Amino acid sequence: MQIQDDRSFAKVLGPGLLFAGAAVGVSHLVQATYAGAVYGLSLLGVIVLANVVKYPAFSFGPRFASATGTSLLEGYRRQGRWALVVFSLVTIATMFTVEAAVVLVTAALFKALFGLELSLFVLSALLIVGSATICAVGKFATLDVVIKFVVVVLTIATVVATALALGRIDFSTSLVPSFSLNQKAQLLWLAALIGWMPTAIDLSVWSSLWTLAKRRQTGYAASVRESLLDFKVGYWGTAMLALCFALLGAGIVYGSGKPVPAQAVPFANMILDLYGDTLGGSARTLIGGCAALVMFSTTLTVVDGFPRAIAVLIERFRGPEEPAADAELEGNPLYWNSVLVIGVGSAIIIKYFRTDLGSLVNIATTISFVTAPVLAYLNHRAITSDLVPSAHRPGKALLTFSALAIGVMSLFSCAYLYLRFVA
Repeated sequence: MQIQDDRSFAKVLGPGLLFAGAAVGVSHLVQATYAGAVYGLSLLGVIVLANVVKYPAFSFGPRFASATGTSLLEGYRRQGRWALVVFSLVTIATMFTVEAAVVLVTAALFKALFGLELSLFVLSALLIVGSATICAVGKFATLDVVIKFVVVVLTIATVVATALALGRIDFSTSLVPSFSLNQKAQLLWLAALIGWMPTAIDLSVWSSLWTLAKRRQTGYAASVRESLLDFKVGYWGTAMLALCFALLGAGIVYGSGKPVPAQAVPFANMILDLYGDTLGGSARTLIGGCAALVMFSTTLTVVDGFPRAIAVLIERFRGPEEPAADAELEGNPLYWNSVLVIGVGSAIIIKYFRTDLGSLVNIATTISFVTAPVLAYLNHRAITSDLVPSAHRPGKALLTFSALAIGVMSLFSCAYLYLRFVA
């Protein structure tokens, strides 16, 4: 079905930007910036490859939800309880470190931008409580509005800053590969970069849940075509921003002799300086505020996403999902119990890892890297199941590419495990 008018598309637009709000966080502000700052432009191809290879798995989330009226977790349940168990294990293995990493980076940006005297731990705890409060008061509608605004503002600012930074890049040296495949430490870091580029694949489940939440909010059942258009806007927008942050790092830091800090607050200051150096000192505060808001939006999506997925996951163990169910998850005790447990667990991790941002981020991203092919495989099976009407299943070309991408991710994961535990 074609998009009928601008008003109908306005009812659809949102889940894709929520995806962007979740993705344009640690992977972009930290990992992509670090890649450019330390390795110049030599890893741009890796960033592009990671985004391209993961596209099918992510796109199956909103496609499945709009085609069936149910979340990807129902697609997992139809494959057998083992699929739900697999997703449960992945979620349990990542939920504390992911939320802790996102919240810590957000807290560091706020502290660097506003010169706050609060400790990182206290500020992180306040961010978790504040995010949970916003989810309680505003529910999905607040997430939808806030993230539409901040993602658009940061996108414009980052593109302008990148355009101004291009003139500072020494292409004669930054294109020369400075990344060594012979160094184990660098290969392990590469796994961390790919793990969250553009983000972890379990967000495909969140994307399907946000698509259904948008339907409940607006009362408008988006077609598969409309949902995919919304998703593509968010997905390829995040891919472009990843390249922008890498270019900013290459243009301002690489080859300058400036050290790349490992601690959260100094690294946040470096990110803010990227804007200030290219757009002027006054822009440091303005655009830095946008960056902090985007990280806060990422915190919001994570604080909402994990509990939303866990609440539905537990329900799927109990029985099937009704298409286009009207119940609001924010009123489900499972949702709020998950918010509490994950928040407390994340705060504990932050307390002990707050002085080493790199280690915390690498733990979370590496877990995502290793589990990516497993979740991509489950998504592939779900979208090709009988639950999805044949008219709404992907074409042969996309399904072939999806299978190839799963194979590529599997090879990379096996290579990582070999390097990490055998070599």
